[in-house]
Amino acid sequence: MNNAKMWLVVSPSVGVPLFLGAVAVGSFAVHVAVLSNTSWVSDFLSGQPLGSGDEMTSAMTVPNADTAKVAYTKDLDGGAREVTIVLADGTSAKAILQPDTIRASADAPPVIGTF
Repeated sequence: MNNAKMWLVVSPSVGVPLFLGAVAVGSFAVHVAVLSNTSWVSDFLSGQPLGSGDEMTSAMTVPNADTAKVAYTKDLDGGAREVTIVLADGTSAKAILQPDTIRASADAPPVIGTF
């Protein structure tokens, strides 16, 4: 034991319960913070699909952030989604997110060679 001399200053009958109590209080504080700052935990614990308690909006704002301030989404044909992000300096960027698709058929010949 590295800190064996500590028990010469603090009695084990005081130090062990104090240490275990501090661990319990810290653990309780972390659990309270997770439950109060997330919405998916309560959905998980109640057996609902994750995110069902959230109100989905087309624009999400992030207050006091130095990055993007607003993100807009728009559904496109074929299951794709267009995302427009307005950055902190006022410029905007667009991205198109496409769903996973199979781009080859089972009848296609195998590709031979190195990549």
